Amino acid sequence: MMLSLARRWPQRPMLRFWRDGAWHSTSWAEYALAVAAVAAGLRARGVSPGDRVLLVSENRPEFIIADTAVMAIGAVSVPTYTTNTAADHAHILRDSGARVAVVSTAKLARAVRDAAGPDGLDVLVQMEPGDGVGWAELLATPADLPMLVAEVDHIPPGRLACLIYTSGTGGTPKGVMLPHRAMLANRHGIAGFIEKLNMPEGSCYLSFLPLSHAYEHTVGNFLLPSFGLEVVYSRGAEKLAAELQSIRPAMVTAVPRLFEVLRARILAGLEKEKPLARKLFDRALALGLRRMDGPKLGLLERLEDAVLDRLVRNKTRERFGGKVAALVSGGARLDPGLSGFFIALGLPVIQGYGQTEAGPVISVNLPWDNRRHTVGRLLDGVEARIAGDGEVLVRGALVMDGYWNNPDATAQALVELPDGGDPWLHTGDVGEIHDGYLRITDRKRDIIKTLGGDMVSPARIEGMLMAEPEIAQAVVAGDGRPGIAALLVPADGMQDKVAEAVKRVNARLSSIERIRFSKVMPPFTAEDGLLTPTMKIKRRAVLTAHAAVLDSLYR
Repeated sequence: MMLSLARRWPQRPMLRFWRDGAWHSTSWAEYALAVAAVAAGLRARGVSPGDRVLLVSENRPEFIIADTAVMAIGAVSVPTYTTNTAADHAHILRDSGARVAVVSTAKLARAVRDAAGPDGLDVLVQMEPGDGVGWAELLATPADLPMLVAEVDHIPPGRLACLIYTSGTGGTPKGVMLPHRAMLANRHGIAGFIEKLNMPEGSCYLSFLPLSHAYEHTVGNFLLPSFGLEVVYSRGAEKLAAELQSIRPAMVTAVPRLFEVLRARILAGLEKEKPLARKLFDRALALGLRRMDGPKLGLLERLEDAVLDRLVRNKTRERFGGKVAALVSGGARLDPGLSGFFIALGLPVIQGYGQTEAGPVISVNLPWDNRRHTVGRLLDGVEARIAGDGEVLVRGALVMDGYWNNPDATAQALVELPDGGDPWLHTGDVGEIHDGYLRITDRKRDIIKTLGGDMVSPARIEGMLMAEPEIAQAVVAGDGRPGIAALLVPADGMQDKVAEAVKRVNARLSSIERIRFSKVMPPFTAEDGLLTPTMKIKRRAVLTAHAAVLDSLYR
């Protein structure tokens, strides 16, 4: 797919990246020639079909070039996070059996080399100048692009393309085996959605999530470029607000935490405005929510709403560049109140759902058909059903082949049912399907059973807590305990107002769900092992790390 597109669009910009104080661009033709050279260079150094190749890099052109080159020669790409600990690198190297690594920096080269232990690596490629095989050496390898194109035409759809190690919210990462067909099934599934967005030629996608994340690896690395969008690699969270305005992307994907931060910035900026501006903003928000949730606006309200669209919502849209066709949230539950805030202000925030084991996209809402209390309709080609215990089961060409070297975990995740056909993927999520829309209500294994025998959804309560502007992070506990407790990280400058936020949330909860005990905590971070690289809270890790705090709350 990718190399044939390079033939069709040789001069079209494919990638944009920041280097040496300026933006640079890579065309499709340059990408394809680099893929051919790197593929030839890896082959010359003994990389063979089936070999696993570790890829550790920030978002940059060399990532997708190396990734494509590895797959093109029949080897298996193993993308992993630059933020991984030494233990993480050691586990993935040992579990995957990778003897070749491609890394971006000297620091990462040292980390991977140390993690490989006494047996070492057969080949270590470094993108930036340093030890080992230099990236420039690979690019200088004589290559035959037409021959490589002819060769990849014969890659069977079922061939293993990559191993994506689940960062997960607990437990040892497992290597998810994704064949070519799984990622291509995702492309087929979102094709209608992309076409209906009708984005003009020259539109771009701002790539913010790590390319080693399953979502960004499939969607940002291959699928969106394949529809003609130029991929612009963000310089990081601190530059994102400025990049939205300067780059003016048509699409952005992010995790819910980013939307929480952006909302907090908008509200903080509003505090500095004059009373009239604040009043107009509040009215635009209220009418926008009415348009979504009812009751219907009257004639005068519709006229008022149209005026506020120009006075308020246009300014908000401009903060995001003014060309956004879709802001897609994934990776964790997006609180309907949070998405409603942006939608009411004229921004097309939509929630999707998936997991690494499913290509990874399973369903997505649409800007013109956005049911924000759900995760949207299933992609074309995806089949789903709800098991007797409420678990969401999924099957189709997007589903993984299993977990690498882990038949027991594979047997638990992929289960044959009496109806025959392909195995069903047990997602571990509890949900329901109404009118074709999938709604996720909880994680199956995270349900809390209190001492009184009551069953409580922690995801629901945590989502409500983090929807309050005073609370940045929340984890609730109570399994086998006499009530629900919450560990709460305040938003900046809001430490003294957390109790008020808890009181507001409790007023909307049933008696068995109400928070009886709470404790203000320092931030949960990736460095402490309490967040995944995509900023998802590792619930079980937090509960384990702060077990003593929780014990003290119940005394």
